[in-house]
Amino acid sequence: MTELLKTSHRNSPQSWTGASAILFDLDGVLTPTAIVHERAWQELFDGYLASVPGKAGYRESDYFDHIDGKPRFDGVRDFLTSRGIELPEGPTDDNPDNETVQGLGNRKNKIFNDIVSSGVDPYAGSVRFLEAALDRGLKVAVVSSSRNAPSVLRAAGLDVHFPVVVDGVVAAAEGLPGKPSPATYDYAARLLELPSEACVVVEDAVSGVQAGSAGNFHSVIGVDRGAGRQTLLAAGATLVVNDLDELL
Repeated sequence: MTELLKTSHRNSPQSWTGASAILFDLDGVLTPTAIVHERAWQELFDGYLASVPGKAGYRESDYFDHIDGKPRFDGVRDFLTSRGIELPEGPTDDNPDNETVQGLGNRKNKIFNDIVSSGVDPYAGSVRFLEAALDRGLKVAVVSSSRNAPSVLRAAGLDVHFPVVVDGVVAAAEGLPGKPSPATYDYAARLLELPSEACVVVEDAVSGVQAGSAGNFHSVIGVDRGAGRQTLLAAGATLVVNDLDELL
């Protein structure tokens, strides 16, 4: 592993010794779909808040403060709480036109899928890192809060590399709490038949870095796609890079 992850002045060689697998977050780590998520959330809440008088409009910082890295419906709840808004929960298959927690979450999902339906270009540096890891026999998995992870992986042409995908659908079926709990990452390690301490977590979201830090993982790579290097370090990242090909 030390041959794969050659270290720079920011990285400690001890961070990689003995690791056997890489557990990747998806949006913002492998694919630039975090940007699409941001756009979809803004479109959702711009439209919703326009009908709610006296509440502050959606701000760019809201994505990182209340939504980024969380399961979709947790993001809805936490954003609404930030505005002092309470809505009924609604059924899980609620109509996207309904003003419920589930309805708003499903509306956001429709907006997101409409945007990505034309295809997704993965981060080139992340693909190089992934290929290098596979060439050296490391196991890999995707651990994403999104319920759209399989479709995004297919759109990006990466699905063939990931027989193990733990996404929002799997988490719900297995009763696993979402990030910042380490439960979904621990579950991915079990599916790879490895102890958590043999697995490196790669994350761009604060809640995801917190999940890696809270578990007994080998190390946590933070990828700064906008959250901020110091913010990710404070959340528990072992090190932070701007792009994963810095580690090659």
